[in-house]
Amino acid sequence: MHATDDRPPGKPAQVRRRQVFYIPGYDPIHPRRYRELYRKEGAAQAAISGYQIDLIGRQRSGSYGWQVTGRIDGVETEAEFDVLVWADIVRDSMKLNIAQTYLLMARTAWTYIATGALWRLMRLRKGPVIAALYPVGMLMLQLVLALLLGHILGHVAAFFAVHVTFSAIAMVAGYWIGFAVTVAVLLRWFRAVDNKLYVYYLMHDYAYSARSKGANPPELEARMALFADQIERALHTDVDEVLVVGHSSGAHLAVSVLADLLRAGRVPQDGPALAFLSLGQVMPMVSFLPDAHRLRRDLHELSMQTRVAWVDVTAPGDGCAFALCDPVAVTGVAPDQGKRWPLVVSAAFTKTLSPERWKALRWRFFRLHFQYLCAFDRPGDYDYFQITAGPMTLADRYRKRRPSASRIENPVSKYTSMAA
Repeated sequence: MHATDDRPPGKPAQVRRRQVFYIPGYDPIHPRRYRELYRKEGAAQAAISGYQIDLIGRQRSGSYGWQVTGRIDGVETEAEFDVLVWADIVRDSMKLNIAQTYLLMARTAWTYIATGALWRLMRLRKGPVIAALYPVGMLMLQLVLALLLGHILGHVAAFFAVHVTFSAIAMVAGYWIGFAVTVAVLLRWFRAVDNKLYVYYLMHDYAYSARSKGANPPELEARMALFADQIERALHTDVDEVLVVGHSSGAHLAVSVLADLLRAGRVPQDGPALAFLSLGQVMPMVSFLPDAHRLRRDLHELSMQTRVAWVDVTAPGDGCAFALCDPVAVTGVAPDQGKRWPLVVSAAFTKTLSPERWKALRWRFFRLHFQYLCAFDRPGDYDYFQITAGPMTLADRYRKRRPSASRIENPVSKYTSMAA
């Protein structure tokens, strides 16, 4: 049987009160977007599945979140949500001008190419690698278009200058002024409409970990320590389950935060059930880099322990995630014996979304990357709202679930060294 048959110690399986900690991915937007997304999509899923969810906004000093009451399978539950915010760190990392972004692009591309990580990532899933190459290709295309149009309008400016002044110097000056102004204006326009193109956003996303070749920057380590403190406090309350949800880049932060708590003995044996739900994870983008020693160690340790139930949910239809790639195994840090986690499960978008809904979303790649947090009109055994507001612990919900038969477990990473 799978690891979920070994019930982690803690309180009884039925949940009346739950504390949920949500760790977003690389996202500069205010966390209220997640509250409103939960409100909207939770209501939609409740209507489809025949249960009740009510959300109450809540904001207190030092955290942002909301409260949820649910009535599912005849049981009333209460859930307190806290978003573990690092959007300010994301925003600071994006404060680069256009020229600096192009230099960052060159460094990031060189990091993944020179270390061999890019070619190994392509052996897993091409979708997220294409997503990573998209901002590089688009930035180069934008530059080429700007240079080409600058060259054309530079000649136009030179033509008018020489016919007005009859001066060769004016002609040359007209060309370069027209060229420079056109290039600058067009590149600034491309950046101004990036909320539709996501080029600069994705470039900074992939560059954030690549700058330090997979090591966490000091400001992120400090924030993760605060996350660990918040989770530890919840483990000493009378809730029945503490559930940590990590989405996208937030998944690998959650791995390290939970590993830190376990390693330091900060998870009480008689406390609430502790569970980890990773959604749309992109861990290989970091764990395959040479200096990701800490993350590789944390993946290794979290895969063997018995205290935290870890379920990893992805879907092949999500082109931005390493779908069904066991992050421990593909990184090459799975123990020889005793591996328990994660339980790799598919959200199976092509089955859990109706043909009409799938057709509407299929090419909206960024939206699909957030589908794990949304309603399914043909829900399967993955239901974000039942997991976060229902009466069952994560471990019990997936106790008899077999891992996806199409999961990828081949060790692919070139770098497997772990922090001491």
